[in-house]
Amino acid sequence: MTLSARETAWARIHSLAQRPGAGSIRALFDADPERFRRFHRRACGILLDLSKTSIDDEVLAGLLELARAARVTERRDAMAAGQIINQTERRAVLHMALRAPRSAGFRAALPEGGYEDAGASVEETLERMRQFTHAIHTGDIRGATGETFTDVINIGIGGSDLGPFMVGRALWTVRSPMRPLYLANADAHNWEAIRPRLNPHRTLMLVASKTFTTAETMANARVVRGWLERNLGEAGARRHMVALSTNTEATTAFGIAPERVFGFHDWVGGRFSLWSAIGLSIALSCGWDEFAQLLAGARSMDEHFLSAPPEENLPLLLALITAWHVNGLGLKAHAILPYDHRLSRFPAHLQQLEMESLGKRVTLSGEPVRHETGPVIFGEPGTNAQHSFMQLLHQGTTPVPADFVLVANPNHPYADNHRLLLANGLAQAEALLRGRTAPEVTEEMRRAGTPEEEIARLLPHRLFPGDRPSTTLLLERLDAYTLGQLVALYEHKVFCLGALWDIDAFDQWGVELGKQLAKSILPELEPAGRVGSHDPSTAGLIGRIRAMQGNPD
Repeated sequence: MTLSARETAWARIHSLAQRPGAGSIRALFDADPERFRRFHRRACGILLDLSKTSIDDEVLAGLLELARAARVTERRDAMAAGQIINQTERRAVLHMALRAPRSAGFRAALPEGGYEDAGASVEETLERMRQFTHAIHTGDIRGATGETFTDVINIGIGGSDLGPFMVGRALWTVRSPMRPLYLANADAHNWEAIRPRLNPHRTLMLVASKTFTTAETMANARVVRGWLERNLGEAGARRHMVALSTNTEATTAFGIAPERVFGFHDWVGGRFSLWSAIGLSIALSCGWDEFAQLLAGARSMDEHFLSAPPEENLPLLLALITAWHVNGLGLKAHAILPYDHRLSRFPAHLQQLEMESLGKRVTLSGEPVRHETGPVIFGEPGTNAQHSFMQLLHQGTTPVPADFVLVANPNHPYADNHRLLLANGLAQAEALLRGRTAPEVTEEMRRAGTPEEEIARLLPHRLFPGDRPSTTLLLERLDAYTLGQLVALYEHKVFCLGALWDIDAFDQWGVELGKQLAKSILPELEPAGRVGSHDPSTAGLIGRIRAMQGNPD
């Protein structure tokens, strides 16, 4: 479709958002007792409830027309066909190939022309990962002193940490084959907190960096390698090290044997890479069968995304609701509220997935965007969030849309606790919708015997405006398969938003400048360093830090 068709569709969305009461939700329920039935969808075992948002039939029709005008379906098909849709980096985007059988036929277009058989390389890597995991678990591969490995420490940052850490937190139990630990922050206090829990004789170290040059990862890797060498000797330490990287020259120089290097491809972005060799810590800690089920669940969501019609397509619908909130109603923050402690790292994973993908200010053609793009993502597991930031969602000046993730059946025997958890999740979403009116507050306080003057004093403070939007995702249970479905759902949501906003959701140039400046500042913090040329604030801070460390100029 033409640009004018896209802008016509956007104009309709803005016009619908200007209607009186466009953000009202309670009135929609009052007018339609069947609203839940009509505005929820089910697929892949996930129920998506959109009814607690302000979309109605006309808004939904307008959003679906926007998807058609933005050619979301055609762009989806181009991604699946392996075309170069990451235009700034001239790369295909094929994280779907990581969880598909080779028979699915995924292939990646190459910048120089032709195609790579993505399925073949994925199959080979997964088989190597499976064999290595099996050998570690059976004791065929042991540490330098002949002991079996019991702990695996994954050293990475960003997509090499957040995704695997999130999955490990969700799936690991005391019955799992190895204990996972994750080291990301360059602050060595992170390592000092982990180190006492590890036995060097039984610790396997994974260094996760595609280029094997990521500053924070390599700094931590050198620290942990030194710890292994002090306890096991240089040769012994090498038997405890594995690399997840494509830079075999650098991994060899670091002391990692070629057979201990697991690679992945340029058509896998870091924040979409947990399904690749970057997920080796998941397979080792939770077991290969769990990792395989994670891939299978994601594949089932891929198939839904690739085949479901737009009006039934969960990732597209989730993206369209976000577009309505961001571009129609001007709501620029979004809360992620998983009511399952196993998903405590899910908001952090989505922060990178969404904000690194969608925090863009130019279109694919390099022109300034005409519409707001990615919202600020934040979150905490329930019920912790209720005692943290939910006050702002209920009574703050600007509504904040929220995604509630509920799991019907727990993996523990404490039924009373789980009922309490679910009751709170359901109640929070209902409270955001309903609010609390002055007559309701007054009646409640009178029943409690509160004096009239006290009611008058407190009444303004106890009112809730309501009409605060939320979506609910309901899973029957949380396991490796359904977790794969859930994560893939949000991955495809990100793709759809990138298409709607006409931005490249698969590059991340915004992280580069800080890295470059850090390289120039680093030698200035050495004892013999000198403050260089910076803005007065940065120069002043470097000078004060040097003075506090006893290294004045």
